[in-house]
Amino acid sequence: MASTDRDISIDREIVDLEVKDALVIFKTVWEELEEEFGRENLRFPKEFILLGGAPGSGKGTHTTFIMNIRGLTCPSIVVSDLLVTPEALAIKAQGKMVGDKEVIGILCRKLLQEEFRDGALLDGFPRTRVQVECLKRLVDNISQLHKDFQDTPLATQFRRPTVHAMVLFIGEKTSIKRQKKRGQQVARHNKEVLETDIGTPIEQRETDLSDETTRRRYHVFKEQTWDALTSLKEIYHYHFVNAEGPIAEVEENIIRELQYQSSLELDQRTNDRLRPLPLANEIIRHARQELVKRLDSYEIEHTELFTKTVRIIQRKFIPIITRHALSGRATINSEDPHWSDPMALKMLIDIFSERGFHAVVDKRIQETPVSVDLKTGEIKSQEKRVYGFQIHFKGSEIRRG
Repeated sequence: MASTDRDISIDREIVDLEVKDALVIFKTVWEELEEEFGRENLRFPKEFILLGGAPGSGKGTHTTFIMNIRGLTCPSIVVSDLLVTPEALAIKAQGKMVGDKEVIGILCRKLLQEEFRDGALLDGFPRTRVQVECLKRLVDNISQLHKDFQDTPLATQFRRPTVHAMVLFIGEKTSIKRQKKRGQQVARHNKEVLETDIGTPIEQRETDLSDETTRRRYHVFKEQTWDALTSLKEIYHYHFVNAEGPIAEVEENIIRELQYQSSLELDQRTNDRLRPLPLANEIIRHARQELVKRLDSYEIEHTELFTKTVRIIQRKFIPIITRHALSGRATINSEDPHWSDPMALKMLIDIFSERGFHAVVDKRIQETPVSVDLKTGEIKSQEKRVYGFQIHFKGSEIRRG
């Protein structure tokens, strides 16, 4: 057997062992949750955002921005911080180590808190293959809860989970530069606090102090966490974000990656109900071409009516619109019988659209008394049709001051 084949075989054995470990860990955690809370109370977030990234990629910087895009108002869950929670400290106090089982247990209990019901951003999870496997089983179990309760009064409490794995990536050179810059900024801040007694010191990461330690931290990410994160692309919505550029550029990249897709996020039944309705961008995509076709057909197939419509707009509408050029809105009332033809109204709307205006038409029927029958007292009225046109456009900008 070739060396490369042995390596592949060993890798597979390691993966198989990690999967088995994860199965045992998650089965134990899930049974504990069911016993502690009851199956009907295992109400997890609708959306999971798994935020990972190389050291210095800006996870902390962009967390709030990402959560705002997704409409999440709860705090982010920094998984490393779970190691200093009361639960973790209690485990350490018993002389035990906070391993994958303990992390998964603490994390799941955190996710059951009501403030995370709509969604949760997990900063730094998963980091290992064992955690990836536990995540898969958690999502599978939440999906099963969704199916089990979908025809019950509790259906809205057990929604189909959506998972977004987002990786902020930067190269080694950028990572080292940003880590050291962060270390220098923290050192300056702490020095000022010490000298002035104003402010609060910030914890200094030892890994931010030299090229060697910052490089080692980046290599640990590439050799350990990177594989765990990239393995998620085969299962969940995976977003690889180039975080090399300035903040505004990275935020644009994030926005593009997290654009809303109803088919991915709505419950299947809800999506099927809405499917017959077209998306706005589908309508807009061909609107201009359709407008051109209609205008050309007016000219060829309805020449006389089209000519008259253009003439009325030119003589009676444009002067009024011109007088309202500053406001960007003109209201025009007309009793011209020309507008009783629905085709003429369609032409008007399309003509204004082609010229860069937005036109809205409202037809009102008014009854005007014309005579009274002196014997019966009956009032005879004449019907009058008034067409109200609202013409909107971008008004003129006036220099002020």
